[in-house]
Amino acid sequence: MDRSVTNYDEMSDTLYVSFAPGEKATGIELNDHILLRINKAERRAVGLTFFEYSLLAQRTEWGMRSFPMSGLAQLSKELRQLVLEVIQRPPVSDVLSLSAYTPSAAETIPITWLHPEPVTA
Repeated sequence: MDRSVTNYDEMSDTLYVSFAPGEKATGIELNDHILLRINKAERRAVGLTFFEYSLLAQRTEWGMRSFPMSGLAQLSKELRQLVLEVIQRPPVSDVLSLSAYTPSAAETIPITWLHPEPVTA
């Protein structure tokens, strides 16, 4: 796979990461801040879009901010499985980490956080 292309729009605070520039893809909203673009037929990532990038990349006193992947609850079981598969391998896993928050023994919420890169405007 070729090197990814990254573009940052300072005005909208949006970071675009393309793993396959120009390729058509299906957009999957992981949450209000992260859009994953995938090629469903080939089961691979095409790109990621990060809205409010500066918020996502902001460190806290305990480390990186993490965000629930609330959009997964809206997906069919098959599509959810595909998305989790794509997220857990490169190139997406080079940009996002996946973990889980378990508020109770019966509930597990997938969460993610960004591996921030220095962004030049």
